[in-house]
Amino acid sequence: MLKILIADDQSLMRDGLQTILQLEDDIEVVATAGDGEEACRLVAEYDPDLVLMDIRMPVMNGIEAVKKLRTEFPRTKALMLTTFDEDDYIVEALAAGAVGFLLKDIPTEKLLQAIRDAARGDIMLPAAIAAKLAARLASSTPGRVPPPPNVRGRASDLKFTNREMSIIALMVEGRTNREIAQLLFMSEGTVKNYISAIYDKVGTNDRTQAVIWLKDMIVT
Repeated sequence: MLKILIADDQSLMRDGLQTILQLEDDIEVVATAGDGEEACRLVAEYDPDLVLMDIRMPVMNGIEAVKKLRTEFPRTKALMLTTFDEDDYIVEALAAGAVGFLLKDIPTEKLLQAIRDAARGDIMLPAAIAAKLAARLASSTPGRVPPPPNVRGRASDLKFTNREMSIIALMVEGRTNREIAQLLFMSEGTVKNYISAIYDKVGTNDRTQAVIWLKDMIVT
C-alpha cells in the first residue's frame, strides 16, 4: 500500500485529490495538511511514502518543507503541485530534493501513474514543465552562456537551442538518455545526438564534467 500525504492550502484541492486517490486499491491518503509546517509534523507522525506538496502555502511554503523533509525524513519523497505561473520555483524545488512536478490540471489517470512512478523513485518532469524550464533558462541567459574554463580556442560565447535547454534541464537532474527520451517524447537515438551536440559545445564528452558545468549554468 502506497501511503500519501497531501499538502495544499486550498481545502477544495486537498479534498478533491483525497477523493480521487482513495478510490485506488493500492493508495492510502494517511493525512492532509494546509501548510508546509503541518505537513512536516504529519510526516513525522504518519511516515508516508510520498507527499503531494503545493508550492505556495502559508506558514512554510512547499520548497522550505521539502528541504526540511530531505534532512529529517529522507525516505519520504516529495512531488510538487504547480501551475504554469510558478516555473520560477522549478530549479529551486528540484535542488531542494523534490522528485518532480505535477501540473494541477493533470488528467486523473496521468496523476495516478505519476504518483506511482514518483514513489518508485522516478523523477517526474512533464514535457510542458520541461519546456517552461527551457524557456526560463534561455531568457535568463539570453541563449548565451560563457564557455567552461577548460575550453580553449573556441568562440567567446556558447549558444543552446530551446530543445537542448530542455535536455540539459533533465541531464542535471541525473536522468538517463532513455528517461529523457520518454519525458520529451523523443527517440533515444535523437536524445543521444542532441547530447553529443551539447558535449561538443561544452568541450567535453565526460557526462559528469558536463553536468557539473551545466548545473552551474542553470543556477547562475
